[in-house]
Amino acid sequence: MAADRRIVLATRNPGKVRELRDILADVLTELDRELVGIRDFPDVQDVVENGVTFAANATLKATHAARATGLPALADDSGLAVDVLGGSPGVFSARWAGRHGDDLGNLDLLLRQLADVPDEHRGAAFVCAACLALPDGTTIVREGRFPGTLTRAPRGDNGFGYDPILQVEGDHRTSAELPTLEKNTISHRGKAFRALEEDLRQHLA
Repeated sequence: MAADRRIVLATRNPGKVRELRDILADVLTELDRELVGIRDFPDVQDVVENGVTFAANATLKATHAARATGLPALADDSGLAVDVLGGSPGVFSARWAGRHGDDLGNLDLLLRQLADVPDEHRGAAFVCAACLALPDGTTIVREGRFPGTLTRAPRGDNGFGYDPILQVEGDHRTSAELPTLEKNTISHRGKAFRALEEDLRQHLA
């Protein structure tokens, strides 16, 4: 029987699978591997993301997927870290306003919380931890940061979450105003997963 050449990305979001296929296109081709989402394994249940750091949540998801499928697995966890909030919303980014995935509510609440903060103190960064987990229990975590400053109103529609309010460091555009290819090159997720490329070569060649 031919060896299974798939790598599992622990997400049910087909858009994220496509994004990661683009980011990792060169190394996937080099290793003759196919990246698939966890939806390809209907019997695999979701794991509870109860870690208190991005790295912990990424590791939880990746190790669960590797154990459940018997295949190498990738996962990430990411969010927005605001300097004056001591790194919050952090792992609570997706549910900052109280309900998971309420992008408009999260964004509106954060802008109101920072309404009196002067421009020079509105530094923030998107942070991503990406994990490679192997069926033998090996885990490797790499991180990426996408720094900038927070605007006072949303701009742009190419993105989700807090993208419209993070003005990219050294640029006049927000993350949501960047073309997809350019964003993938400099984003926190792009940096974190590209940092895993050498680990993929080492363990999956």
